[in-house]
Amino acid sequence: MKKQIENRTDVEFLVHQFYAKIRADEEIGFYFNTMIKDWDAHLEKLTDFWETNLFAVKKYKGNPNAVHNDVDARFDGKITSNEFGIWLNYWFQTLDEHFEGENVETLKRRARKMGTFLFVSMFEHRKKLAENSTET
Repeated sequence: MKKQIENRTDVEFLVHQFYAKIRADEEIGFYFNTMIKDWDAHLEKLTDFWETNLFAVKKYKGNPNAVHNDVDARFDGKITSNEFGIWLNYWFQTLDEHFEGENVETLKRRARKMGTFLFVSMFEHRKKLAENSTET
């Protein structure tokens, strides 16, 4: 029987297992491996993010929109919904491999919404960049 996600230790395990898959992926791993220089700090920040998201603790400090817009700009706007789909599939797969219960479903739902929100934000940011470049 798989366990419930009950605390930070569970979230930390999830984040580490998930990003091991992401880092090794041939299609999207290079985005992460290029941008992230300190993986320990990054995994800690993402554990904070998901712990805050799931358990409403006030640990995460950051601006995911700005970070993802910067990453997209760094790669010349080449990130597509395909990359977000791969990311989401790994998230679901990792959750299902190790955990069960209501928090698994909550994290799937929130990741789906977050991925959509971040991609739309990147798309809007691209439009702004294009408009600004044509004005100058």
